[in-house]
Amino acid sequence: MKERLEALKQEALQELSGVGSQQELNDLRVKYLGKKGPLTEVLRGMGALSAEERPVIGQVANDVRAAIESVIEEKQAAYTKQETENRLRAEMIDVTLPGRPSQQGAVHPLSKVIQEIEDIFIGMGYTVAEGPEVEQDYYNFEALNLPKDHPARDMQDSFYVTDEILMRTQTSPVQVRTMEKRKGEVPIKIICPGKVYRRDDDDATHSHMFQQIEGLVIDRNVRMSDLKGTLLQFVQEMYGPSTKIRMRPSFFPFTEPSVEVDVSCAMCGGEGCRTCKQTGWLEILGAGMVHPRVLEMGGYDPKEYTGFAFGMGVERIAMLKYGIEDIRHFYTNDLRFLKQFLHV
Repeated sequence: MKERLEALKQEALQELSGVGSQQELNDLRVKYLGKKGPLTEVLRGMGALSAEERPVIGQVANDVRAAIESVIEEKQAAYTKQETENRLRAEMIDVTLPGRPSQQGAVHPLSKVIQEIEDIFIGMGYTVAEGPEVEQDYYNFEALNLPKDHPARDMQDSFYVTDEILMRTQTSPVQVRTMEKRKGEVPIKIICPGKVYRRDDDDATHSHMFQQIEGLVIDRNVRMSDLKGTLLQFVQEMYGPSTKIRMRPSFFPFTEPSVEVDVSCAMCGGEGCRTCKQTGWLEILGAGMVHPRVLEMGGYDPKEYTGFAFGMGVERIAMLKYGIEDIRHFYTNDLRFLKQFLHV
């Protein structure tokens, strides 16, 4: 049996010396050291040996197993090392190559214009006030001097959730809520940015959802001249120091008197061009002195306090500022359009 074990050892070592792959190595491990291998069969036959032979043959069998396992472990370590080296080589990153530049984003042009407008008015002592987009009919219409039977409601075709709840058509409800919250305290100087909703057919100049910024000032002895000075300061900071304004009489239920405000065309300097339709002026916002009825409903005595309000569409301001001809560009997520504002 001793000779058989030595022969088994030589046979195994000879086969192991010619191993060409890890799979072959695993196959030989099973062949010689597995439960059905020749070494296991020899050990099972040790029961037939005498008591003196068993320890001798057992030691030889252990030596044979150890020799075979040593060669297998050595080759397994070599294969593992080679596999690791191959993987590292395949996954190697050449740090000398230039990196892949990440795409730089930019502030959306509407967000940028909103920030600019807020900065201008904050610089004039205003604070920013916000309110809900889903609004009560009372705040959106009635408290702004638009009772349910008022014909001016037809000017704003609205999205109603219920008879008393709708998507706000203007940010003016924030003004009413602010007056209620202040409970007659003055001064009030706020601007109210936010989204508004009207049932318009989308085209180059209309959108069912758009951004609006309104302003409100209430105090003692507030005059129309204060409104004009405020708006002149605003447009000159937004469009340049040579910009002029023109105020034309108009009608809004929540202001009296009311005006439409135009700015001199920045494209032609007021000379007349296609942008301003040869008039030299561009309409940008509506404004006026706060109607006494609105002051009363907000908790202010119109005999003691006066105020002015104004409202502008952010898209309109942005279109004039950047020469954009179609309002839909702001909302179609076209990267070709948005990339133009990376460095603006």
